[in-house]
Amino acid sequence: MGERIYGYHAIEEGLKKAAAGSTLYLLRGPSDRLSKLEFQAQCTGKVAVKRLSKTELDRMAPGIDHRGAVLDLGGPRKGASRLKEIATDDFLFSLEEGKNYIVLMLDGITDPHNLGAILRSADQFGVDLVIIPERRSVQANETVVKVSSGAAQYVPLSVVTNLSREIDKFKDNGFWVYAADMNGESSYKEKFAERTLLVMGSEGAGISQIVRKNSDYIVSIPMRGHIDSLNVSVATGILLYQYRAERS
Repeated sequence: MGERIYGYHAIEEGLKKAAAGSTLYLLRGPSDRLSKLEFQAQCTGKVAVKRLSKTELDRMAPGIDHRGAVLDLGGPRKGASRLKEIATDDFLFSLEEGKNYIVLMLDGITDPHNLGAILRSADQFGVDLVIIPERRSVQANETVVKVSSGAAQYVPLSVVTNLSREIDKFKDNGFWVYAADMNGESSYKEKFAERTLLVMGSEGAGISQIVRKNSDYIVSIPMRGHIDSLNVSVATGILLYQYRAERS
């Protein structure tokens, strides 16, 4: 078995890039939705389709709500290999003069549901690159791919060893660094730079001290509710929307 994808929308996107040797496993029995996946797989000319019993599918995906479909990509498991991986140096080398760029750095996100939701927002708001650390951070897995509804197939990702070193690289290439923190200056009072590196902190501790120290601005989202914080994936979507709205 190779890498597996679960969830209807994630499988739809996965089939668009599936290579020869991939297999789509579907639950036996009538289902319009599963039949559409079967037809899409057959149209690729590369993906085999096999019908299994519920017991067989459950055994293939223990503890996962597979909804009657599992796409096996046929390749070896390699952590974040389901995403479009790119080295930050290659990304910086490809920058074009006069073009706006928004890069998202995630400082210690540990919940795969949050990472999946963030990647979905990153795809919708045209984030040019997502950066995550290789340690003390969730990596790409079946849950991330499923929650992202297939967006994980399209968002460029860099896995790095040292966030502070990467911040310095981006600053040297004209990026301004905005770190999100509930005690920061209102994001409404700060206009994002044309080249923006937005840093979102972990679910509990927020941004690390060294990342805070290396940031140009600390920004927060003004709120009027009774609780003092937003889920990190929600906050990320709001700030990405603000960046795009300022350029509309």
